[in-house]
Amino acid sequence: MEEVKVNMITEADLKEKVVKAIKTVYDPEIPVDVYELGLIYEIKIFPVNNVYVLMTLTSPSCPSAEAIPVDIEKAIREIEEVSDVSVELTFDPPYSQDMMSEVAKLELGFL
Repeated sequence: MEEVKVNMITEADLKEKVVKAIKTVYDPEIPVDVYELGLIYEIKIFPVNNVYVLMTLTSPSCPSAEAIPVDIEKAIREIEEVSDVSVELTFDPPYSQDMMSEVAKLELGFL
């Protein structure tokens, strides 16, 4: 009989891995990852390790509008325990620099 490997991971651990994966994605025009920029509004983990991300962009006319959500989805799909990924783009509320982390503000010279 063949042994079936089941990846057991807590929701908190998976969410931590998702954040880590998202932090590998950068806006090509800004030297800070999209998570620290404050572009990620919400991360939800649904049953069977399905991941939902609600995000925005620095502006609706962002030249990387097509690439960034795809890059985020790709980075999350590389996590072994993830079953499926859904990335939704919204502009409500609109992005502002107040959404940046202290790390991003420091890196960009706003502090």
